[in-house]
Formats: sequence, C-alpha cells, structure tokens
Amino acid sequence: MDISRFKRSITIVLILLSLAFFWQCSDDDSGNGDMNGELPTSLIIPPPVTLDLDPDLVEEGKQIFRHDTFGDEAFWTDVLQLDKAIIGEANGGFGPGLDPTTALELGLKVDATALPQEVVDGINNGSISLTDPMTTVALLDLDAVVGIKANVSEGNLQSVGITCALCHSTVDNSFSAGIGERLDGWANQDLDVGKILGLVNNQALASILNVDRETFNSVVNAWGPGQFAPVLLLDGKVTKPNGELATLNIPPAYGLQGLTHETYTGWGEVSYWNRFIGVLDMGGQGNFSDPRLNDPEKFPLAVERGAFNVTVEGEDLVAPKLRPLKEYQLSILAPQPDPSSYNEEMAIRGKLLFEGKANCASCHMGPAFADNVLHAPEEIGIDGFEANRSPTGKYRTPPLRGLFVKDGKNGFFHDGRFKTLGDVVGHYDTHFELELTENEQRDLVEFLKAL
Repeated sequence: MDISRFKRSITIVLILLSLAFFWQCSDDDSGNGDMNGELPTSLIIPPPVTLDLDPDLVEEGKQIFRHDTFGDEAFWTDVLQLDKAIIGEANGGFGPGLDPTTALELGLKVDATALPQEVVDGINNGSISLTDPMTTVALLDLDAVVGIKANVSEGNLQSVGITCALCHSTVDNSFSAGIGERLDGWANQDLDVGKILGLVNNQALASILNVDRETFNSVVNAWGPGQFAPVLLLDGKVTKPNGELATLNIPPAYGLQGLTHETYTGWGEVSYWNRFIGVLDMGGQGNFSDPRLNDPEKFPLAVERGAFNVTVEGEDLVAPKLRPLKEYQLSILAPQPDPSSYNEEMAIRGKLLFEGKANCASCHMGPAFADNVLHAPEEIGIDGFEANRSPTGKYRTPPLRGLFVKDGKNGFFHDGRFKTLGDVVGHYDTHFELELTENEQRDLVEFLKAL
C-alpha cells in the first residue's frame, strides 16, 4: 500500500469532517440546528375561522357596539355626574372641566368622519378652542367622541353615558393624534380609565370599597393608560400580594373567531361577559345573575351589594342587545401586520420553531391559535392571583392574531407583566426548559409579529 497516498486520504477525510462540524456549528448559531431540509420560500399564515354570521345582525350589533349605552346614563349622569365633570365649574358643573386637549391626553378618541368640514377647518386654523370644555360638549353633540354618548339640547349637556367602544375601539390617527377613523375591536391602550373615574363624583364607588374619596382617587389615578379592574367592586382587591396595583390590560374585542374562552380567566363566553360588563361595570339597566358570585369569602362586595343577582326595574335594556352585539364582535377580524414590520425569513424559521422545537402550537393551535383550554397558573409558570379572582382559578390560552398591536404598548399577558414579545418567549424558554438559542428566540418573535 502507498503510505503517502494513505496519509493524504486520511488528511482529506479529517478536513471534510472538520468542515462538516463547522457547518453544523454555523447552523446551530443561526438558530436552526434542529431544522432539516430547506426553508420554505414564503411565510404562510392560515386564514381565521370562517363563521356563518347574519349580516343584518352584524350591522345592528355594530350600532350597539358604537352607540348603545344600555341606559347607563342613570349611573354615569345621575350617580357619578360625569356630565357636570365635563362642563366644569365655570359652566355650572364642578372641577376644571374636560376640554378636548385634556380629553385626548386621557386617551379619549375623536371620530374624524363625524366632523363637519367647518369643524375640521376650525380645528386646523385655531378658530375652535381645544381648551374649552364647551367644545367637548359640541363634539359630543356631533356624536364624535368615541364611546361616549350624550344628550345635548341647545348647547346644554343634559346627560351622558358610555358604550362598548369607549374601551374597545380606537382611531387610526389619520387626522392627528387621537383623531381619525374608528378601529372597532382594538383595545384603547391609551385610555386612562382611572383618571376619568377620578374626575367624577365618585363617592358612590368609594363607599362600595369602604374608603374615602381621597383614598379612592389615589388608587384609580395610579392605574395608568389601558388599565382597568373589572372585578374590583366585587372582591375589593386593590393590590396584588407584591404590592402592585391589581389591574388588567383592556383586552381587544377582535379575533374572537373560533374561541370559547374570550376572557383572560374564562369567566364565560362572550355574551355572558357582555352582560357582566354591561350591568356590573358600565351600570347598564339590565338583569344579571351568576350564583358563583354569591361567595362571601371570594366576592365579599358582590354579596354585600347583591351583584350576584341583579334585577332591573322596568325594561331590560341589555338582554335584547346581546345576540347582535355578539354577531358584530365575531365579525371583527384581528388586524394584519404590515409585511415590512417583520423579517419574513426570520419569521419562516420562527414558524418552524413554533410548530417544532418550541412546541408553542401544542396550546396555540389551529386557525384560532388557541386550544380553548383553561390552564392552571403553574402550567404556564405565573402566579395565580388574577386567576383566583375568577370562578375558574385558571387562565385561558390567548389567541395570538394581531399581537403586533400590543408591541411597545402596555405589555403582554393579562396584566402586561411582560413588556415585549422577547420577554414572553424568554419566559417560556425558561419555564419549559426549551434551550432556545438567542437567534431562535429572535426568529420566534418575528413569527409572532407576523400573526
């Protein structure tokens, strides 16, 4: 045997093995070491669940969603006196009043399509004052303030109520910040519900919590934009055990197709929750009954107030609206991201991880990107505080479409505890011991941004 030829053969084999090892390391560093074969050339997102909806009911529900107060003027006007807080002391009310500039700072939105041209011109040339509360009254008279419905007679504000759109609609800012065309179903992540509650005559709310108004105001004024506490007046829990305020992110009302758990902690299907919010939080004139709230240990204030069984005197203004309202909500698709807002190549790799190594699809499955299952807090590696404020003691699997809307805003999960999608991925990487590389985590984030 030719010894020199043998040595050359061994050398070539070693070089090839070294190259193969280097190539494998290079693949691992790129975050795709576990992927076999060539990547797809384009990112394919399955379409949402198709529902057979009644177009007439959808249109009726749209009007209810945008404009129906369920008779809650009895609460917002007669009890909280929001009308007087809007006009201010100088106009026969109390406080400084709510001028358009302040209203926009509090996250209230203006529907630009409701503005006549002379109003548009007046705003643009400065002839219409945006620091006068009576300008707000004029905008209310035009039905231009998203989510607030008013009765104005000869320039005088008679009554005011709120609609679903207050929290679950925003605008596209096409005219200016806070003024534009409606985006129904989008959570108003700018709306400072707490500070709005701090403007009104909130003695009735403070009394339910058995505190004085100063204490009440110190709490709600600290909630911050996009935050709300829907069960505060049922259980009285102001803070979490760690001292943080016990609030939730206002959720979107889009992308509900194919879901059976529409709320963060699975209280009930969408019409149940619409009735819950409509009666117990908005103050609508309707009947509500849920024996699960008749629990003095878990819901002491609900028992004290009789909130587990509310019977309205006269006509129920909530129940007849529930079916069309649901039809409309189920018609609102989650928004789609601009393709330029994410890296498609990375998103393609992220999708393979989502369905493979990261195993996200085991819970976020199908076109709804949710398994319609309630999970114990320990399953997802977080505390059970908010879950235990509900009758279920669990958290739902959230749908993932339209996640990009939250990015850079109020954070992710029910309480915004994770500020970025990277934080979410990092949490699950640690909790489930996925051992994702940094590049794999970035690829997964790009896929989530693409949904």
